[in-house]
Formats: sequence, C-alpha cells, structure tokens
Amino acid sequence: MPHGKGLPAWWGPPKKFDTFIEDRRVSWLELFFDLVYVIAISRITHQLTAHISVAGFLEYVCLFFLIFWGWLNGSLYYDLHGNEGLRTRLMTLWQMMIIAALAVTLGHLQGTRYVNTTIVLMIMQLFITYQWWSVGFYDKRHRYYSRPYIILFLVSLALMGLSLVMSQQWLKMIVPLVLLCNYSPPFIAGKLLRRSAIGLNLSSSMYERLGLFTIIIFGEVVSGVVNGISSVTATDMISWLNFALAVVIVFALWWVFFTLTANRQAKKGFVNATLLELVYIPALISLGLTAACFNLLFEANEEAHSLPAFFGYALAAYFASISIMMGLIEYPAIVNKIMGRVRISLYATALVFFVFTLINARLDILYYLLVVIAVIIIEILYLNSLYYSLPVEKKAEH
Repeated sequence: MPHGKGLPAWWGPPKKFDTFIEDRRVSWLELFFDLVYVIAISRITHQLTAHISVAGFLEYVCLFFLIFWGWLNGSLYYDLHGNEGLRTRLMTLWQMMIIAALAVTLGHLQGTRYVNTTIVLMIMQLFITYQWWSVGFYDKRHRYYSRPYIILFLVSLALMGLSLVMSQQWLKMIVPLVLLCNYSPPFIAGKLLRRSAIGLNLSSSMYERLGLFTIIIFGEVVSGVVNGISSVTATDMISWLNFALAVVIVFALWWVFFTLTANRQAKKGFVNATLLELVYIPALISLGLTAACFNLLFEANEEAHSLPAFFGYALAAYFASISIMMGLIEYPAIVNKIMGRVRISLYATALVFFVFTLINARLDILYYLLVVIAVIIIEILYLNSLYYSLPVEKKAEH
C-alpha cells in the first residue's frame, strides 16, 4: 500500500515533527541503540581513570560532549520522526555502527593520537547532518526549521576536517567552536518555531530516555567501585569497608537524582527542553568523574595516597546540576511551596563539598567516605523533612 510520496508503507518515511503521539513508550530499538553508547562512555571513562588530571579531564569533557551530542540527535530523531518502518531501523543501525567504530578508536587514543577518532566523529557528524536534511526531503515544511542544523553541522564538519591538518595548539580553539556549532542550532530553531506559533515540547518518552542514559552513567560509577576493589592485590577488612561505603554513596547519589527528577515533565517550550537536555551534561560528566575517582579509591588506600580532589569537585557539580535541572521541570503546585528550599539545600550541599575539597583536608580514605556519606544523608533527611511537612491529603496527589 502506498504511503506518503508514493512510497510503500514498509519503508516508513519519517513522521512529521509536529505529530504528537500521546504516552509513547520507549521502544526496544531505542534501548538497543543505547547499549552501543554504554561501550563508548565506558571507554572514555576508563581513559580518564588512567590519566586523571586537568588535561585528562578536559579531554574527557570534550569527548563526552561529542558522544552525548550523537546520542541526543539520534534519540531526538527517533522521538520526532521514527516509526516501525525499515528506514528508521536502517538509520538506527548505521548510527550504531558508527558509534561502535568510535568505541574502537577510543581504545587507542594514545597510539594514533586523535586522527582515527576524528575521522569517525566526522562520519557521525555527516550522518547526523544527513538525517536532518533527509527529513526535509519527505516533509518540505521541516526544511525551514532544519536549516540552522544543516548549516552549522556542516561548519562543524569542516572544522573537524581542519583539525586533522592543524597543530595541537589550534585544537584548543577548534574543539570549542565544534561544540558551539553542534549545540547552538536548537536555540535558533526555537525562535523560528515561536514565529510560526508552533509549540514543540520535550516528550515524556524523550525525558525517559534522558533518565535511562543517566542510568548508563550510574552503571559506570558502580563499575568504577567494582574495578577498584578488583585491582587490590590483597583485600583486607578496611578495603571491604571502603567498598561498602562506596556502594552506599552511589546509591545515595541515585536516590537524590531520581527522587527529585523521576516521573516528571519538562517545562513547556522548545528552549526549556533544550536547556534541560544541556543541564544533564554537567550532571552526567560529574558522575563519570566520580566513577574514575572510585576506580582509584582502593589503590589510594593500598598505597596510602589521598583521594583525588576531583572527587569532591565532582560531587559539588552533581548537586548543583540537579538544583539547576529542577528549575526546568514541572512539579505539582503543592510541591512548588517547598521547591525554593529544596534547591537552596542542594546548592548548600554542593558548596559544602566544594569548600571541603578546597581546604584540602587530609583524611584517611575511610574517614573521608564517612564524611561524604554523612553530608549526603543529612541532605536526604532534610529533603524528607520538607516533603513530610506537606499536608497529608496533598501528598497522595504528588
């Protein structure tokens, strides 16, 4: 049976971007798609563990931004234009192949510098640009809104190509420009949508995808704890106690994040949706840095080293990011009464971790972890006290 422009239904041309599917659930294909990104994130996290320094962290941040950009665009494409047709499945397959190839190159960064990784990133850049262009082939109305994406993504592609022939010093300028070109189009498209009086919001399924991606990063944090104790030559009672405390910290971080953000909706508006997606990045990067630090935790204990300062700064960024994120999420009216105090308490916790790390208190790893747990538990208890101070009949609605 013909579909769209005389095309068979089995081919499945992309659906129009303003076609809203109520209560759409995340598909198995999307979950399968995410698995490839687990490997890519794992590679750069392990790379950070092996080279945990300011330079190593900046490298991790740049690679994370590029990987997350690929995941975000692939996920948004499926959310806005995906269907059960063959075309959507092939688009997903091709991007999975690209990310799998990227994961291979990320495992050999030291040997070939960044040439192979840059080439694969260019292929991903070109493919995602094609995705944005190809939708306009089926839906002419989409061309007007996708033009900023296509132009700036092509500029980014050219900059990546230029980086292959430029010296390392120029990378400090080129990489930020690449990230700017890749992440700025939604804000331009948002203005175009407002002019056309089109309201495009973050769907519940896409918000769920962001939560699932966060779970992927939490998996890396747990992996960091497990890899850390596995690397110890002779585990003693203190090592196992540190292991238990580390797991408790991971669980507490999970508790704070998903208690405050799960089962919600983003505030209305395309720009709000884009800002929320961007705020996820520092939260996820801080978790990745935490994973790398946990990897070194047991080695530090065994060799009487101090835990890297990055650990405290990562926790500070994590709590601050959650507070910012909450300003972009819809909550019931009754909860809004305590929202200001909740967000301030998160900032206060972030400040405690920042100052504590800044003063460089020399503590044994065991006592340091106990301090971290104490601070997070105090935050959790305060959040619970705020919640249970709400009227009983209103909490059922929440």
